[in-house]
Amino acid sequence: MRIGFGYDVHRLIEVRRLVLGGVIVPFEKGLLGHSDADVLSHAVTDAIIGAAGLGDIGTHFPPSDPAYKDISSLELLKRIAQLVEGHALTVSNIDSTIVCEAPKLLPYLMDMAANIADAVGCARSRVNVKAKTEEGLGFTGSGAGIKAYAVALLEEKSPR
Repeated sequence: MRIGFGYDVHRLIEVRRLVLGGVIVPFEKGLLGHSDADVLSHAVTDAIIGAAGLGDIGTHFPPSDPAYKDISSLELLKRIAQLVEGHALTVSNIDSTIVCEAPKLLPYLMDMAANIADAVGCARSRVNVKAKTEEGLGFTGSGAGIKAYAVALLEEKSPR
């Protein structure tokens, strides 16, 4: 078994839609970034890459590359899941947390988990997504941005 940890943060701005875990969340602001800036998918991607010992998201999808401009972060997650599969690893489970003051995310968490499970090819029951506030503290508490944390467990495939 291999365990990886992921973290990502993006600033909230007014002229973008908010995408979290591949779900478009109704809100007056979205996240600034080269791709769709989906902090949850980025944290999960980094957790998987870390567990596999394959660097980080910026190594595989550099923000300087125009090919990734506005790309769906779930697509990047799918590509990383395929990469680790090629290294005889499979995603066993994922636990993640989104940190923001607003919007309220409870109605969207199950869809986010389902999207992530589909992207990495594991059962929905093996992906957990939680949301927390920071009680008004820090940049997330003031509404300046959103951050996400994720832990992924990968298992080595048994030789046949």
